Amino acid sequence: MILRACAWLLLSTGLAFGAERHFDFSSPKAGALPEGWTPELAGGGRPGEWKVVEVEMPSALEPLSPQARPLNRKPALAQTAPSAEDERFPMLIHTAERYGDFTFTARFRIEGGAFEQIAGLVFRHQDPKNFYVVRASALGGNLRFYKFVDGERSAPIGPAVPFRKGEWYELSVRAEGNQIEVFLNGTNALPTLTDNSFNAGHIGFITKSDTTAVFSDAGIRFRPLETLAASLVRQTLEQQSRLLDLRLYGPSGPGGALRCLAAKNPADVGREPSGETVRKVLLENQVYYGKTPQAAVVTAPLHDRNGDVVGVMEFHLKPFAGQIESTTVARVLPTLKKLESGITGTRGLTD
Repeated sequence: MILRACAWLLLSTGLAFGAERHFDFSSPKAGALPEGWTPELAGGGRPGEWKVVEVEMPSALEPLSPQARPLNRKPALAQTAPSAEDERFPMLIHTAERYGDFTFTARFRIEGGAFEQIAGLVFRHQDPKNFYVVRASALGGNLRFYKFVDGERSAPIGPAVPFRKGEWYELSVRAEGNQIEVFLNGTNALPTLTDNSFNAGHIGFITKSDTTAVFSDAGIRFRPLETLAASLVRQTLEQQSRLLDLRLYGPSGPGGALRCLAAKNPADVGREPSGETVRKVLLENQVYYGKTPQAAVVTAPLHDRNGDVVGVMEFHLKPFAGQIESTTVARVLPTLKKLESGITGTRGLTD
């Protein structure tokens, strides 16, 4: 048990992830799932039935004395509806948040199944037809990674591993960029995988066919995802040393009010434009030029790849020799065009 606790520490500190979340599976309402978790079904057949149960499981830490209670009672998430369809994959997805780079760890126990005894983790989930999976099979005696793309399941990858029904195992997935690593009970279980299908998505649990299983002690260390707006501002500031300030405005929140979506100064995010210039630029699709005592200000429409106006960029530039309106705007436009090449629409700025 000490090895498991140390393995979680090694996995979660191996990457410079700045946030951590441990999932509480207790439910405030009897029969309800924890907030943020949504049942889904991949393939076909009868939907799964997910519920919160109390389970006894070994502690993740070595007992301090022989008299210490070896088991702890904890809430767990259980898939309890067996059904024999072959390509039936009940899933429970944490839809409250998306993750890009992370280490996701959970403990699981396969309870039963006559045709299949399979349980595992879903990650970078887009929808019921597009996601990654790593799962254990007690009947098949193997650990497998595969992916669903447009509903088609890839060829599985993974070794023979003797799993047993009724025993607890710890499974971890570490994803960074297009690199994926899988760990079983803290030990690397697969060669590092490289896949470019999905770069971010939801996490969750999965079973197959008539499998019943429980999941507990789930947690994730992750690098918070940037919105596209935040990424565009950060990249521009890194490339343009003469920028004193930079703000990106776009529709946000109920009613699509015009607000700052990203900025050099984080305190500006969420604020409405201080004057009418930003609104005029959005409405007229025209570049405006102005000056303050400290900087030249270029306020320009931001387009998506189809040429539609989706936001406004406000550039504050340091003074330079020969600075006039035409030369200042000329310095900004190439950067703007480069940014626009990666924008697919208004919603894409905040996704």
